[in-house]
Amino acid sequence: MSENRRLFVCTNQKSGVGEDVAKALKKELKHQGLKKLVVDGHKLRTQVQTCDCLDLCKGCKKGPGAALIVYPEGTVYGNVRPADAAELVAEHLGRGKVVKRLRREE
Repeated sequence: MSENRRLFVCTNQKSGVGEDVAKALKKELKHQGLKKLVVDGHKLRTQVQTCDCLDLCKGCKKGPGAALIVYPEGTVYGNVRPADAAELVAEHLGRGKVVKRLRREE
């Protein structure tokens, strides 16, 4: 049995930071060995996908970072910068803990 987890990253900012966040997340997933895992006999694959708009403009256009949503759980993060990728991957994807300083209520 396999499960997929996806990180949707908004790329609708004028600065292009969303693309940089997506690249940093992909790099960290590989670096930390969390892109493909087998947990309790289940295959877990994590993908980073960019999208044009997440309809979270307060998290995207109002700050220097990007908005992103982690599925299937639906956790929303805002104002994420490339430098936050290592922490997000380690804490949220690796340990299952929400990064509270970046979390955004919908």
